[in-house]
Amino acid sequence: MSTELNVDLVGPERADEVVGVIHRAFAARPKLEPPGPAGDETVESVAKVLAADGGLLATRRGYPIGAILFDQSRPGQLGLKRVSVDPQGRDRGVASAMVGVAEDFAEERGADGIWLHVREELPENLRFWAHRFYRPISQVGSTIEFAKTLWLAREIPDADQMRLFASKVASLLRGGDVLVLTGGLGAGKTTFTQGLGEAMGVRGPVTSPTFVIARNHPSLAGGPNLVHVDAYRLGDSAEIDDIDLDATVADSVTVVEWGAGMAEQLSDSWLDIKIENRAATGADPLGTACGVESDEMRVISVRPNGPRWLRTPLRSTLLG
Repeated sequence: MSTELNVDLVGPERADEVVGVIHRAFAARPKLEPPGPAGDETVESVAKVLAADGGLLATRRGYPIGAILFDQSRPGQLGLKRVSVDPQGRDRGVASAMVGVAEDFAEERGADGIWLHVREELPENLRFWAHRFYRPISQVGSTIEFAKTLWLAREIPDADQMRLFASKVASLLRGGDVLVLTGGLGAGKTTFTQGLGEAMGVRGPVTSPTFVIARNHPSLAGGPNLVHVDAYRLGDSAEIDDIDLDATVADSVTVVEWGAGMAEQLSDSWLDIKIENRAATGADPLGTACGVESDEMRVISVRPNGPRWLRTPLRSTLLG
């Protein structure tokens, strides 16, 4: 019999196994006031959820050891409920494996993000989700809602498509947004920023700011200015302060090339945008391949960081 951990999408036919895991897991937790509703779940109530929205069941040696119920009631978002690990499976990677499968499921369904509720009296659970880049967005009583916006990647076959992708990014931006742009020489960072500037309606031309370090492009359309920074020749984050970006960052869209490890200090939220000279691989998120062959192929990845990007329709906008 196999000893490996299996995580499967399940329907109502596995409700008895799922509810068994939920009851064993929640019975082993500290008693909370007011108590949560997990103990009231029945085979019938769980079967109803599994039939409507689906869920996960983790097994090891055929024994049910973990479970999650899905909630697909919010457009563009996947909810995780009754995240449960049998006491015999604690600290064995069961929860992490299930969360990974849930995130894959969300990508496949075209969701932009994931949400769930965590009780504040359970610090170990709070740390678990924070470690996986889930962030608190609201609280009612002792229940905290956590959320995560999923990252994405896309093949870009030529410069025109790079500008088009940048225009989609621009549609999500507002004053105060920071983009940290990474890529080798000739990867297409300036082409991306040109597409961004064109879509934002700023005064051009947008060129590489290498020799002046930072250029401010005023808006001609009543929107935010574009501040284009090249941090290639800056030694560390302290030199970012010397450019005095604090004077413009709150009201402008700031793009920092070569800014990884330095520009993040400008805001509590930013987009990490990485451009690589390659084609898509199996390690990339679903939706990366564009179905076009090109000698100029790039892969651009977009990773959201911080509260600004929670509940933002990133994947549906940029991959649509």
